[in-house]
Amino acid sequence: MIDYSQFPRKNILCVDMKSFYASVSAVTRGLNPLTCYLAVVGNTERQGSVVLAASPALKKDFGIKTGSRLFEIPEDPRIHIVNPQMKLFIRVSTEITKLFYRFVPEKCVHTYSIDESFLDAGKEDPEEMAKAIQSSMWREFGLMCTVGIGDNMLLSKLALDLDSKKTKSGIARWRYEDVPNKLWKVHPLSKMWGIGGRMERNLNRMGISTVGQLAKFPLELLEKKFGIMGNQLVRP
Repeated sequence: MIDYSQFPRKNILCVDMKSFYASVSAVTRGLNPLTCYLAVVGNTERQGSVVLAASPALKKDFGIKTGSRLFEIPEDPRIHIVNPQMKLFIRVSTEITKLFYRFVPEKCVHTYSIDESFLDAGKEDPEEMAKAIQSSMWREFGLMCTVGIGDNMLLSKLALDLDSKKTKSGIARWRYEDVPNKLWKVHPLSKMWGIGGRMERNLNRMGISTVGQLAKFPLELLEKKFGIMGNQLVRP
């Protein structure tokens, strides 16, 4: 058994704006971001243009998602196809970051991308903070967010990516103690934050197909194959 008492334990929130580009585009048009059919496309004049974001309903009912092509979107009068408004997206993202400052000090916010941030909740109840952020986000911006909570940044990100979107509340929490039961069974490996398709293929060729197998694989062999990256794979 691993003694987790010696591990640094924080209350980290990883907040992700749900279908950010599509949701912001919907709200500015007076549409409900959860129920409308809307796709943000790189260039609406080019049939081969890529879908940059799709509303949840468009994904669910029509199978259109990020990476789909414009020509794949059905000709349906209910579907809104719009160009990206990057200045608007950046402005809204900046305002959302300011909202976070009402919950934690500025130094405790790490902006990971335009639609995702990490917050250190300190000694505050992280689950109550997550609920309050969700409520404020919907009330002030008309946007939904999901939240992963973890003992460190990695666990909060994994809770976000692998669990939060499956829960009714949109909130999930992972502790160190959850790793063997929740993380080790994860496959394909590309579901793991930090492992891309190329690395996944290399690991598969070594007989590693789950995170658990990776965790138990001899470190010296990983370092021999991947150098310093081999160490980082199991000691993020």
